Amino acid sequence: MMLHYFQPGKLRSTKIIFEDVFSARDSVTLEHLKELSSRRRVIEESINQSSSITEAIAREMSGGLTSHCLRDLQKLEKYLPLLENLILHVDLVCSNHRVVHWISELKIRWSSALSSSSFFNLRGPKLFQIDNLRYELGMTLYLYAALLRERAVEILPSDLVQSAALFREAAGVFQHLASEIFPSLQSAQSVERPPEATPSVCTVMSLICLAEAQAVTIRKAEEKGTTVGLLAKLHYGVTGLLSEAFAILYSNTGEYKDISSLFLEFISSCKALHELRSLRYLAESLRAADQVGVAVGVLRNALINVKKKVPGEESWKSIFRKEIDAVADMLRKFENENEFVWHEKIPGDDELPLPQAKLSWF
Repeated sequence: MMLHYFQPGKLRSTKIIFEDVFSARDSVTLEHLKELSSRRRVIEESINQSSSITEAIAREMSGGLTSHCLRDLQKLEKYLPLLENLILHVDLVCSNHRVVHWISELKIRWSSALSSSSFFNLRGPKLFQIDNLRYELGMTLYLYAALLRERAVEILPSDLVQSAALFREAAGVFQHLASEIFPSLQSAQSVERPPEATPSVCTVMSLICLAEAQAVTIRKAEEKGTTVGLLAKLHYGVTGLLSEAFAILYSNTGEYKDISSLFLEFISSCKALHELRSLRYLAESLRAADQVGVAVGVLRNALINVKKKVPGEESWKSIFRKEIDAVADMLRKFENENEFVWHEKIPGDDELPLPQAKLSWF
């Protein structure tokens, strides 16, 4: 089983009416602005949970889609091209003071789903305003990537291949944000921004999605009866991706001191879980190579370490307990076998092998 964390997609935003701010010289431009506002309004109503449309009507309007996640992705796919077209035209006159004023009048505000201050605000989620259309584009794309990730989880029980593909697609969008969209906002250093609107957090989200894609690939490999040696390497590959994500966050502790502790716990817990699974498969491969003493040492050390990393979140904790119980059972079996048959010395911690990391996707 995988650990799941859906908080990244729980963004909120305030209303934007483009035609009330931008001056249209002709009726065609006015209609384009109205369509842009209309496309955004249905997104606002969905993420702010303020829509009065019934489930039956929403399903009919989406062409029969039963998944809320798919409906929201469809809405975003209709809005994003129009927004990008507006940005293209605004860039041509970006030095015009009137245009700069119009953009500030839009009051582009988004909440954060990863900031701890957003969870303890009695007046609702904290909103971050940046007067830049690329902020609107970036946060909308961030929401799109987060929903792709949620959709990947949604179809996980029925279609492993498509689930892995969606995780990889989400990773690509997050990486695009990190390299192409949000760096342009970095010049406005004095403006407070949500963690989501920074290149490093988007890089972290991309790494998380790649790790989740690999985890799905491992499930498929387990179903096909892949060798335990390869499974150990694949799980250790997940551990490596999450270690990189954790290192990025901790190298920016000053910038992200307000980041949600649950988000950090999710990354560290996933890392610990896949490390444990990797070591379990490594022990199996060592046992198959008649290195029972080394296998016992690997399992003992793995159990000691993982018991210090059990998460507080109850749904994650139950998955850990199941995995720990499986490793403990394997350890008892190997210890008995070593005691009565092999009589091998158990190596010290510094003598124990580690798996090699391997990355592989469908």
